[in-house]
Amino acid sequence: MQLFARLMPQEVRFFDLFNQHAALVLKGGAAIANLMQNYSDEQGRAARIAEIGELEHAADRVTRDTINMLHKTFVTPFDRDDVHRLISRMDDVLDLIQDAAESLVLYDIKTLPAEASHLADLVKICCERVEAAVKQLNSMQNAASILMVCQDIDSLESDADRVMRSAVSKLFREERDVHQLIKLQAVYELLETATDKCQDVANVIEGVVLENG
Repeated sequence: MQLFARLMPQEVRFFDLFNQHAALVLKGGAAIANLMQNYSDEQGRAARIAEIGELEHAADRVTRDTINMLHKTFVTPFDRDDVHRLISRMDDVLDLIQDAAESLVLYDIKTLPAEASHLADLVKICCERVEAAVKQLNSMQNAASILMVCQDIDSLESDADRVMRSAVSKLFREERDVHQLIKLQAVYELLETATDKCQDVANVIEGVVLENG
């Protein structure tokens, strides 16, 4: 059965869907960084939050298309569970980006410390690395390059964890408004968790490369 499967043409459209989703993750990372950097611009703030929501909805559609095709396709580019995990983990990244953006409105946060922008920049870079890894997945000749990108994501996630711990420590030392402290800590945690999700994507990709490279 395995030999028969190898002889059948694989459904290359999976890679198109992976790339579509990764491009949306890339845009989401750029949008959250832009939002945090220009937070004082109230009109622009609302537009950027709306943009992130639209990106997340578009990514949901790509995720649904991928899973629907997975159910209808006999031969997949790599293990079916890995296909499902890859698209789902990428979707998680945009979900967290949207959660971070919408929390700013829900918590009625008026101003943001520099640490929020720093974390958002790390989210953006992680998203760039995710897109760079995903677009190379169509050929295992790119295995070495893909694994290097995955290592970059691991390092960036560690950086984000350190930045968040430092930012929370600063909040507890300097923020006198308890409500503001709780709100900002929640935002920091959402941003850091977005980098965790990028690392989850990297782990799935790394597994695919090691099994198929």
